[in-house]
Amino acid sequence: MSVSDHPVRRVAVIGAGTIGASWAALFLSRGLDVVVSDPAPGAAEATQRLISAAWPILMELGGEGAIDPTSWRFEADPVKAVAGVDFVQENAPERYELKQKLFPAIDAVLPPQVVIASSSSGLLVSRIAEGCRHPERCIIGHPFNPPHLIPLVEVVGGEKASRAAIATAMDFYRAMGKHPIEIRKEVAGHVANRLQAALWREAIHLVEQGVVSVADVDAAVCEGPGLRWALMGQHMTFHLGGGQGGLAHFMHHLLPAVETWWDDLGTPNMTPELQARLVEGVTAEAAGRSIAELAQRRDTLLTQIVALKHAHDAVEEKQDLSDRLDEALEESFPASDPVAVHRAD
Repeated sequence: MSVSDHPVRRVAVIGAGTIGASWAALFLSRGLDVVVSDPAPGAAEATQRLISAAWPILMELGGEGAIDPTSWRFEADPVKAVAGVDFVQENAPERYELKQKLFPAIDAVLPPQVVIASSSSGLLVSRIAEGCRHPERCIIGHPFNPPHLIPLVEVVGGEKASRAAIATAMDFYRAMGKHPIEIRKEVAGHVANRLQAALWREAIHLVEQGVVSVADVDAAVCEGPGLRWALMGQHMTFHLGGGQGGLAHFMHHLLPAVETWWDDLGTPNMTPELQARLVEGVTAEAAGRSIAELAQRRDTLLTQIVALKHAHDAVEEKQDLSDRLDEALEESFPASDPVAVHRAD
């Protein structure tokens, strides 16, 4: 199977819930021909509402394709929806029994070079692809919610995916403005969700033990290390925390203390009472704001953060190009010779 040079111009989004509609909006904003499929009544109308809501943000972030957020097609039957597409992004409910029926059905009608990517947040693609004629083209392409804003996409090939399929998915997501990472071994929950789960477990434990309230444990994240995590990951954060000695100095200085913290981390017993306590706590933290209002605030701030990072990356890229041009000029016209060529900035 050779798909690494296969151009993606038309994409099928199978499953049009929050994740699927967000994917559809992103793909449409990038100039792709998009067909959406979902068997639920009213799915087409719900998808359009979500695309229309995301559209101003996507245009603000540099949407370069369709100027019409209605220029997509709906087809309830997933088998019909994938006809003639170059890439499939599947977003069906997170259950093996559903995906294990859906994947072979669309695999049977697609050319072998077309990648089928699942947005599954934790299932194993090797199991999802059971029964497919071409399991080598089946991968995980797990986004972070909302996919039209968060850059991360986790790409997992599993036991049978070809290197060509993985490369195609990585290149495709990168072309969509995403930041794909390859997860080299299948694990339940992939990587980012496992990290979230680990942090949440300890956050719940601290609430359970009466150490802190729900609102304050959330503040401990978003008003503290969460701000740094938007800029760099845990290892790079601690590398910077080590000063001139970097991560090596950080571990030499603080690892013994951190290991005692690890030993003291808890595993809460999620009783109905504790669950109710968490719900009560987050309701108080929301302070009367609706889910829609909270999501709008989140997306507005995310847009600003993403735009700021894009702008900073563009400046760094321009400076890198400038430095490389200066090096090339220096090689061609050494400083000991009179410079006859000047580069215009």
